[in-house]
Amino acid sequence: MKIYPILVLSIPMVLSSCLEDHTTEAINPISEITIVDGSVKSQYDINKNDSLTITPEIEQSNEQKPLSFSWEVAGKEYSNDPVFHFTGDALGSYQCRLVVANEDGKAFQPFTLNVNSPYEEGMTIISKTPEGESRLSFMLTRPDGTDSTFYDYDCFTMNNRNEKFVSNVSDMRQCGGNLLIACQGTGVPGDYATIYYLNEKTFVIENILSVPEYPDFKPTKMQMPSSAWEGPTYPILCENGKIYEFSKTEGTLVPGTQLSATYAQSCALYEYGNYYNLVFWDVELGALCQIYTGYGPFYCSTTDKQERSRVNETTNYFNGWDFVAMFVPRQTDAQQVTEAGEIVVIVKKGIEYRKVRLNNNFWAYNEDTKQNVLTDNGGLTVTGFGSIKFSGESPYVANRTYYSLLFSDGIDNKVYSWNYTSTGMLSNAKTIATVGSPNAVITSMEISDDHKRTYVAYYEPDEAGLNGHVTVLETNTGKEIAQYDNICYRPVKIMYKKK
Repeated sequence: MKIYPILVLSIPMVLSSCLEDHTTEAINPISEITIVDGSVKSQYDINKNDSLTITPEIEQSNEQKPLSFSWEVAGKEYSNDPVFHFTGDALGSYQCRLVVANEDGKAFQPFTLNVNSPYEEGMTIISKTPEGESRLSFMLTRPDGTDSTFYDYDCFTMNNRNEKFVSNVSDMRQCGGNLLIACQGTGVPGDYATIYYLNEKTFVIENILSVPEYPDFKPTKMQMPSSAWEGPTYPILCENGKIYEFSKTEGTLVPGTQLSATYAQSCALYEYGNYYNLVFWDVELGALCQIYTGYGPFYCSTTDKQERSRVNETTNYFNGWDFVAMFVPRQTDAQQVTEAGEIVVIVKKGIEYRKVRLNNNFWAYNEDTKQNVLTDNGGLTVTGFGSIKFSGESPYVANRTYYSLLFSDGIDNKVYSWNYTSTGMLSNAKTIATVGSPNAVITSMEISDDHKRTYVAYYEPDEAGLNGHVTVLETNTGKEIAQYDNICYRPVKIMYKKK
């Protein structure tokens, strides 16, 4: 007789094993993961260079089992940390996802991350320290059209950490996707006169034009339209009254050929669509001249367009008058559609001051005479006697809404207002506001697109450090709307940068 003990003993062992597995399953049930609503939003918006932190809240339906995290940005794994840390190094919209997993399964949460420009649209200031060091400041306009604040006074360094900002910043213009900034430098190696091309949305350098070969290139006013054409050169006025021609697309600078005389430190730019009018005062001839959409210069004559060689006592419209200043009354977009632009010129003879309001192109074609006829809106009219506080280098803004010129003499803290269409004398311009302390000096002005707000930039000579300030006035009344203190150094120019 045969005995099989192994077979008999193996049966309870199998049963025991089955019972053990069943018991383990009951003790360790599946734990489902939930990403708590609202702990990870569907969209985040940050500015370039800003940081974002997201701390998700995770719940499990049963036992708290170990979790793993995966943060994905633009389809690629970015981090495995439980908390998301992100710095906006580049503009863009990124599709992101959080994946949370345990041994039983996964949970997903997609979201969009937008890295926006902190410099999209708003007030922009160039300023310089007492030592001449250049600075760039910016105040973003909120989506509802209101101002935020000047949160940074050194935007150039923040976005270009490996570049030294050349000293003695002198002018800026927004043009063809760039913020162009001109610096005079000091003329020593590493600090030559320079023009920077900054990306208008990021303030990152896209090109640099340094010109040590022209020691007299000390730019004061860049005169290129915002919608500059590809190819043409545009004038830059310098301290000595000479003009250099600048090609933005080619990145070149040469002494002026179209405008080769000496010019007053005041010029006007009127642009409409792809057309523009650049106006200068020829000091040597005592005459007004223009470059019209690249053609010219044409001189302001009593009859028709004149070339420089033909300007004399008979043909010069301003013969016998000395130049004081000129300005272009700013128009809203709606006004540009319905009203012709104009350029206002102030001249004097002895103690008598006069003004002339010229059509932005000077002339209108007369079909009867087949000639260009000067359109001077009434000709020379008296504006004052004695001395006035307005000159070619005065900080000012002029507008077509209230027909007013707001200006300062550049040596004190007073803002004057004058109706440039009236017969009232410019010497009687009224004081509508004072800003800062009695020692404050106004250096630049800007106006909002709707002309309702005027921005007055000034500095306090007695203050150390950031001594630049901006007061916002109601344009028509001079009433103070807002005040921004210690947001830059001595302002050189304040400008509204558009989208």
